[in-house]
Amino acid sequence: MALLAVCLGAAAYATPPPQRGIALGLFDSDENFDYGFFLDEIAAQGASHVSLVTVWYQKDIEAEELRPRPGYTVSDGALARTIEQARQRGLRVLLFPIIGVEIRKANEWRGRIKPKSWDAWHASYHRYILHIAAIAERTGVETLSVGSELLSTERTREPWARLIADTRKVYRGKILYSANWDHYEPVSFWDLVDVMGVTSYYELSKEREPALPTLIASWERWKRPLVSFAKRIGKPLVFTEIGYPSLDGCNMYPWDETRRESVDLEEQELCYRAFVAAWEDEPALEGIYFWNWYGPGGILDGDYSPRGKPAARIIQRWYRHRRTAKR
Repeated sequence: MALLAVCLGAAAYATPPPQRGIALGLFDSDENFDYGFFLDEIAAQGASHVSLVTVWYQKDIEAEELRPRPGYTVSDGALARTIEQARQRGLRVLLFPIIGVEIRKANEWRGRIKPKSWDAWHASYHRYILHIAAIAERTGVETLSVGSELLSTERTREPWARLIADTRKVYRGKILYSANWDHYEPVSFWDLVDVMGVTSYYELSKEREPALPTLIASWERWKRPLVSFAKRIGKPLVFTEIGYPSLDGCNMYPWDETRRESVDLEEQELCYRAFVAAWEDEPALEGIYFWNWYGPGGILDGDYSPRGKPAARIIQRWYRHRRTAKR
């Protein structure tokens, strides 16, 4: 994709939000893998925060039990070590536990879980989050997510109210819930958490060769209702995930890195530029966590990671320009 000859100086050097974050999935097959060099790179980008992502699994969308999965779930010891390594590099931590589904049919994912017994599932999920909350408290984590993209559970307030209350008994930091980009309004318990999180995989156009103004205009349409809703519920807004696989058409399908398309580093970079241009100096936006630094990266990589790609330069210019911030 040929980039437009557009002057992007203002967008590239706009004021970033207070939480200049990058997500780091703790996804290595060695559950005791040392993520220190990834954290070095994240700090060098100018980030102030890192989201550390850990996963427990359920067998399928009807399963009632969640558990760590050998070869996929970081060990408790490695998680605590990584939190301490982040702190040594001056990074504040959002601890971000999510659910993985081992066996999935088409269109099945954690947003569509439907366990045979909701009571059993909630009890298992409760144990998972309290386990992670205890680690968060012990290691001094600043913010803990109690869930992400669990669409089929969000209208049922009582189990979430009980979970959040019990989490506050063992964890004293801020609590966040992360809604899916198209499903934040139905969440029934926003009043019980401290931060409104949203994963941000908005379709930006229906074009394979979009112009930058088209992408920015699309963001403006998505931005207005998001900011309005965050103000209405009185919560700071954080994008817990924002990113694009470096594949042709990623602006149309930002949620899908599995498509068989050619690597397109320029389109990924263009999407990053549009995001910065649309959200610069927005006071309602408390934080951003670009998804996801983990992985080999580089010019042959079609995954989300901006590591070793032109998109990383957009992050670095924006985050490291904070010295001229107005607030």
